[in-house]
Amino acid sequence: MQKFVLIILSIMCFFSCSKAQETVSEKNEVSKGKKMLIVYLSRTKNTKTVAEIIQKNIGGDLVELILENPYPENYKAIVEQVTNENETGFLPPLKTKIENIEKYDVVFIGFPTWGMKLPPPIKSFLKQYNLKGKTVIPFNTNAGYGIGSSFDTVEELSLESKILEGFTIKGGIERDGILFVMEGKKKIEVEKKVKEWLTKIGMSK
Repeated sequence: MQKFVLIILSIMCFFSCSKAQETVSEKNEVSKGKKMLIVYLSRTKNTKTVAEIIQKNIGGDLVELILENPYPENYKAIVEQVTNENETGFLPPLKTKIENIEKYDVVFIGFPTWGMKLPPPIKSFLKQYNLKGKTVIPFNTNAGYGIGSSFDTVEELSLESKILEGFTIKGGIERDGILFVMEGKKKIEVEKKVKEWLTKIGMSK
């Protein structure tokens, strides 16, 4: 009887280990041999820093989204303009042009949280470029209030894409005059968390 139990336990262990190895292999296949694009919108350079950390760890092409008509520097003015764009559905035209986007398999999309929503320029990007069949991965910096509806909106605007778990971390608080914070100990902390996230979603090298 004891031998029988040991045999059963050995079989269970074998299948359990095989399943775990299979899951790891599947995750590794996500990034293997893929062409990466890292697109980001950054006002205070916090999201830009996260984008650069991602590129440092997985490679890929890094592209900043720049508007044809830049937002005002004044915080209250930009809040008012973005609120109006969200209410009217206006999509600000992008000065940035990405050629041959079809060559990319994986597209990281980075942005800050604005008014608990996805910034209008990111909506412009998602409307302008066809990401059908691609893996789309959002990443975010925020003032401590989280992502709001931003990740949901990315998913809604990328219905024919495969969406992986996004990354979010607290950045500056522009409203309070706290702008760029991704330096020193904070940057080291962010680098560690980004690496853990990339490994979790199967995008680490």
